Amino acid sequence: MSLHDDAVLVLKGYEGQEELRGLYVDHLSAHPDGMWKSCHAGHLTASALVIDPSRGRVLLTLHRKLRMWLQMGGHCELGDATLADAALREALEESGVEGLTLLPGGPVTLDRHPIPAPCHWHLDVQYAALAPADAVEAISDESLDLRWFGYDEVAEVADASVVRLLEAARVRL
Repeated sequence: MSLHDDAVLVLKGYEGQEELRGLYVDHLSAHPDGMWKSCHAGHLTASALVIDPSRGRVLLTLHRKLRMWLQMGGHCELGDATLADAALREALEESGVEGLTLLPGGPVTLDRHPIPAPCHWHLDVQYAALAPADAVEAISDESLDLRWFGYDEVAEVADASVVRLLEAARVRL
């Protein structure tokens, strides 16, 4: 099964955000290359909010280009067999935390946001990744900073999309 096929199945099985979910599925139907950065009409991305539920905190990255506190995530790559694999790979690469596991149940939420030309949209499929109790983070080249924030601190530093992702992940927890 291709990554494109996996994404269609994941999205068709995703419950919630019906209008946005439909837009993602329609996009993939219209764009066989809709998983890749080269699709200038927009492309799917995969992200994961790294959560330490035992301490009530999340790990956010200060994105180098956007200069915003965000969850870990980015573009799908040829070696990603599934959207979940892409999200977990991105979380490990950007956080340095070994032993991450995705919260069961598939994506937690979806977020569509504009990006600069030549592409126009990121259609982000957002997961939550559970950090082990002994998690040790390591900053990547894609970040200016990497920091743990208590659940109640996230709204003070991050935008509404990260807050929605955290709220949805906490409900699932």
